[in-house]
Amino acid sequence: MVPYIAGRNAVLEALKARARVRRVLIEAGEGVPSALRPVVDAAQVAGVPVTRVPGAQLATIHPRHQGVAAEVDVFPYASLGDVLKAVEAAGPRALVLALDRVQDPQNLGTLLRTALAVNVTAVLLPARRGAGVSPAVSRSSAGAVEHLTICQVPNLGRALGELKELGVWVVGLEAQVGVPIDDADLSGPLAIAVGSEGAGLGRLLAERCDQLIHLPMAGPTESLNAAVAGSIALYEVFRRQRTREKEARPGP
Repeated sequence: MVPYIAGRNAVLEALKARARVRRVLIEAGEGVPSALRPVVDAAQVAGVPVTRVPGAQLATIHPRHQGVAAEVDVFPYASLGDVLKAVEAAGPRALVLALDRVQDPQNLGTLLRTALAVNVTAVLLPARRGAGVSPAVSRSSAGAVEHLTICQVPNLGRALGELKELGVWVVGLEAQVGVPIDDADLSGPLAIAVGSEGAGLGRLLAERCDQLIHLPMAGPTESLNAAVAGSIALYEVFRRQRTREKEARPGP
């Protein structure tokens, strides 16, 4: 079965990455809508053919296609070796996002979009019992998947163990467990482990973590969903990195 992605941002970012788009499908009609002009222009730059097709055909790919889809190659996952090399190259700024059994494509897409925004070095996903990079994930990430180093591993705990051998500090995000994020040491190199929507981190993976942290809650809500909590934690790491770098700059 030929894989497709749909939606303006998802297709545009895939074209910018110039990695795996074979053909762009635009909804048939007179002219090109202004909202789709950047997609068509990017396709021309990348040398990718553009085909006009009925809207009903696009709807079979995704109900919210926004007038465009793309025929693509299978998503090119990175190897664990690639991840380890990227972490070594990033040095103290290395930041890895490890997702334990996150099932919902919308949650995964949101986390990947945040990961790109905060310059995550790599993302680790389990090869089983978790969502992978699908057309729905690509769309919900607004195309962020095309610019990230994403690796599927057979054993997430073992992969984190290899990161620890490189000096990476592994922090697990849990609800009401461990220290508040405000008090946690989040200096890098760092890996943030986020658990599934319902059960959180698996017991064995939690035991692999060097530290467990939680987000303090002011109201009666016990926890946030995986995408929101993980995004907050990632941005807190990013904020602290920027603060340290500003403080380290020499004065005028």
